[in-house]
Amino acid sequence: MPNFDLQDPTDLDIMKGQFDMHTADDWQEYIDLAEAREIGYKNINILKTAQRKAGIAKYLSPKVINWILSLVEQLDNDEEE
Repeated sequence: MPNFDLQDPTDLDIMKGQFDMHTADDWQEYIDLAEAREIGYKNINILKTAQRKAGIAKYLSPKVINWILSLVEQLDNDEEE
């Protein structure tokens, strides 16, 4: 995942777009995967927040969206290995 500048409006739009591409069902798959890998209570809870806010990234802070997207990338990379 590229390093996003949380102060750059273009980067924020890209992050929100990537977040909004996932549906609630997609988030559930990530939650199940995270629970199976036991990646931590806080990480699983933030994925549950992402599921509740699926498609409406405007209600999440840029820092939270960045955290969520980094977890998604981590889970995807672990799955490929």
